[in-house]
Amino acid sequence: MRGQPEADDRSGVAADPVAPAVVAAARKLADATDVTLFGHVNPDADALGSALALGRALRRRGCTVRVSFGTPDLPPASLRDLDGDGLVVPVDEVPAAPPTLVVCDTGSLQRLGRLADRVAGTIEAGGDVIVIDHHVSNTRYGTLHVVDEYAEATVMIVLRLLDELGAELDLPIARCLYAGLVTDTRSFRHASARTHEVAARLLRAGVDPEATTRPLLDTHPFGWMGMLAGVLGAAELEPSAARGLGFVHATVRLADSDGLRSEELDSVIDVLRTTSEAEVTAVLKEMAPQNWSVSLRADSRLDVGHAAAACGGGGHRLASGFTAQGKPEDIIESIRKALDEAPFLD
Repeated sequence: MRGQPEADDRSGVAADPVAPAVVAAARKLADATDVTLFGHVNPDADALGSALALGRALRRRGCTVRVSFGTPDLPPASLRDLDGDGLVVPVDEVPAAPPTLVVCDTGSLQRLGRLADRVAGTIEAGGDVIVIDHHVSNTRYGTLHVVDEYAEATVMIVLRLLDELGAELDLPIARCLYAGLVTDTRSFRHASARTHEVAARLLRAGVDPEATTRPLLDTHPFGWMGMLAGVLGAAELEPSAARGLGFVHATVRLADSDGLRSEELDSVIDVLRTTSEAEVTAVLKEMAPQNWSVSLRADSRLDVGHAAAACGGGGHRLASGFTAQGKPEDIIESIRKALDEAPFLD
């Protein structure tokens, strides 16, 4: 679990540096009539849930709303039920310069893929680009940044914004928020008391935790079993790597993923990271020939966000990633070197 902001010396109460940005963002959105919301490429439940929850609230205020992401053309199958309002649109339906743009759970422009140019278009046209995120590595590429690195999920920040707007927490909004919360906290393994209180609030709004969580985390086609067996069977453990804390890694090639959804591949790291002899876990997923999406996870002692940044990516201290091209053995070597320079966590 992350540390918390230091207490204010005058009051002894924890300072809340994000509060002014929340208020400022709410004022801008309250006056907006046309809002476009983005999540990062290959959106997860936190990115898409954040955008859809805020988008629904804005539409109910009479605002024109659209939600999009660079790739793929449709959300993952496990997340499509969250879009009950039909807010998701393909890239070619996004204006070149949206008057008000909200980017959710996206640490850098590169993570927007084909939609990165819309940020520049909005800024050049004098519009607002509101960035809502919890990644410590966020590069502050917008005009207003609501970034709280202590929030366990971006949906936590979105809920604060919804409250500031006076939006009703109805069931569809609560389901979107809960989906982001349960996935980004690893089923509340990394969750503060405050986060559990928010989860309780969402349950009181009518969320069915089993019905919401099962398609996100506990449902896979039979073909996933064969892929998992092959990939894990070829995994490698390096006990002396990662500053002596242990490093385990596996590679998912295109041939392994044939017929499987992206979310099936994303789940590999959750199984591999249970290796007791390794502090750090990496999974390389081949997205196109010799083009890789790399996920890094640490248990509690090493800053893999620092390692990911050294490899051209970013993320959290315990969960991060990057993209790369080339041979997997060369990418593993670059990770190995970056881990040797990664700082220990308090």
